[in-house]
Amino acid sequence: MSNIIALNAPARRQRLSDRIGDLLTVFAGNRRTQEDVYWLKENAELLNILECSGQTVPSQGLAIHAAFYDSLVDRLRFFPQYYRLLLSIGLDLEDLGMPGDAMARACEWVASSGLPDAELSDLQRAEARRLLARRGVRHEAADEGLNDRLRAFIGRPATFALPNKKAAYELTHIVFYLSEYGRRDPQLDDTALRSLEFAGIVAFLDQDLDLLAEICVATRQGGGVPHPIWEDAVRHGLSGFEVSVDDKTPLVDDYHEYLVSTWSMLMMGRDDSGVAVPRQRCLFHRPPARESALRAISVALLSLGERRADWTHMRRPVTDLLSPDAVDILEAAERSSPQFEAFFEGFARA
Repeated sequence: MSNIIALNAPARRQRLSDRIGDLLTVFAGNRRTQEDVYWLKENAELLNILECSGQTVPSQGLAIHAAFYDSLVDRLRFFPQYYRLLLSIGLDLEDLGMPGDAMARACEWVASSGLPDAELSDLQRAEARRLLARRGVRHEAADEGLNDRLRAFIGRPATFALPNKKAAYELTHIVFYLSEYGRRDPQLDDTALRSLEFAGIVAFLDQDLDLLAEICVATRQGGGVPHPIWEDAVRHGLSGFEVSVDDKTPLVDDYHEYLVSTWSMLMMGRDDSGVAVPRQRCLFHRPPARESALRAISVALLSLGERRADWTHMRRPVTDLLSPDAVDILEAAERSSPQFEAFFEGFARA
């Protein structure tokens, strides 16, 4: 039987600095085995957030990964298809304070082996370029036109005025890579910032707090400030998380939303909403979410038949077809962005 940790006791809420050791223990040893690619994904995500947000990891926290770090080069040679995950973990461990310089050799080996040449996606090439550059290694796959193609993609706001989660997550990651995870100005132009704004409106209408948290992080790393309505929604969602100690239920949970929501709160300087984490096999459960308004609005638009791209004209006919809760979400989305009318021009598909 699962043991649900209650969240209504304030003492069970902790800042990330107080949870680091527990999170490292849980993800490194108590959820999956190191041979599972999802172990690589989960630990790469956690370590990346710790490293890029400037967290201090105590030596005993790093020691949890010492054996894995020692075997990393051998693992890289045996699992070259996972080179980006393996490099990410190793680089973050070293930059967080793990003794050793194995990753300089690992980056040289990846480049000399031509592993980035196997990437079909510009996004993956950009990630590979960033990882190798952390140890001063360059590879030809990072061609001169890569940034231009990335900026062309994020510079088309119309793409993000429609529901497309894959495109929205690619948008956030392009900003992460161009900004070196907030370490430099990515020099986003107005169209790229509008793309983030449109993607955030869609995520908010959908009540997709995982995506919304990433958009809030990317917006700040891009030099903008997300509307408080968005960040308050992420904070409220994080504060309602539950963690259950469970050694039987399959690990299909909401850990990613928990991590990126914590990251978003770090970016806004309000890291006080995370639930304490036990050092046992556990699952992360988001609180019951409000029903998405996105589908209801789309259905309403489709049923109207004759549509106009003018939100002022369409507002009343659309809201008349929605439930009160959907109207509340729609009105909050409208308040959250001065770009809402411009967003609706594309969303209406008139």
